[in-house]
Amino acid sequence: MTSGTGTVVTRYGAELLVMDSQGGTHRCRSRRRLEHLVCGDRVRFELRDGACVVTEVLPRDNALTRTDARGRPRVIAANIDQVVVVTACLPPPNWGMVDRYLVAAENLPAGALVLLNKIDLSGPDRTDCARLAVYDRIGYPTLATSTLSGQGLDRLRTRLQGHTSIFVGQSGVGKSSLIKALLPQLDIRIGELSQAHGTGRHTTTRTMLYLLPEGGRLIDSPGVRDFEPPRFSVRELERGFVEFAPYLGHCRYPDCTHTVEPGCAVVAAAEAGEIDPERLRSYQRLAHQALSAGHRRRM
Repeated sequence: MTSGTGTVVTRYGAELLVMDSQGGTHRCRSRRRLEHLVCGDRVRFELRDGACVVTEVLPRDNALTRTDARGRPRVIAANIDQVVVVTACLPPPNWGMVDRYLVAAENLPAGALVLLNKIDLSGPDRTDCARLAVYDRIGYPTLATSTLSGQGLDRLRTRLQGHTSIFVGQSGVGKSSLIKALLPQLDIRIGELSQAHGTGRHTTTRTMLYLLPEGGRLIDSPGVRDFEPPRFSVRELERGFVEFAPYLGHCRYPDCTHTVEPGCAVVAAAEAGEIDPERLRSYQRLAHQALSAGHRRRM
């Protein structure tokens, strides 16, 4: 019998692909009590007569979680230190979704990078690039990339080096194309945009971890139509909008939710042009959901 520790690379129903510390991979099954393993989990396993069994999941540093259609939390991946939110010039960017991913990243906590892909398809007004600059101004690293021209790919490799990163974003933004550009030896199927709906087909059907030649690990997650973060409290939502920080504690009411209260310093900052109004509206939509669901908690 041989035992060791490793990382879950992906999951195929009841089976797991586990990478050991030497880079070897093993097709394993997990014990029944370990049903909720996800990509990025660190595990202990045993090899007996050629069969691999995961016997223990080691404590997680964090877990990226979404809320499903029934309001239940679903873990996407574990042990991440950088969330790369990928959007694109086509399909049209969903900046509200970008904001929701950033809230989730701030509450892991993990670093975040906002990436605008398919920059070669940007229109003459370059409005997408202008919107990207909003995130740059509030302190997030941003990148504009094109897998056709190679623009931004070297900078992306540098940003990924030494991290365990995850690509997240809506369908059709080109996450698989980016991974193929970063790891050209991999045979990754590249999806075509749906001509009927202008949205992308899912090309990644399960979450998968890759080793990067420059160092670091990259997790690719399936594209989504939308992303709802966990049911955060108002205080946790505040943390997810980093530009609010200088104004917190300066509202008229100490328990201000920055939605309807008079004398709100955050709303006043948005009216003065110090906070982007679209970002404030993204926050307020999430805050109204939290309040209506009875999740208002004070730290």
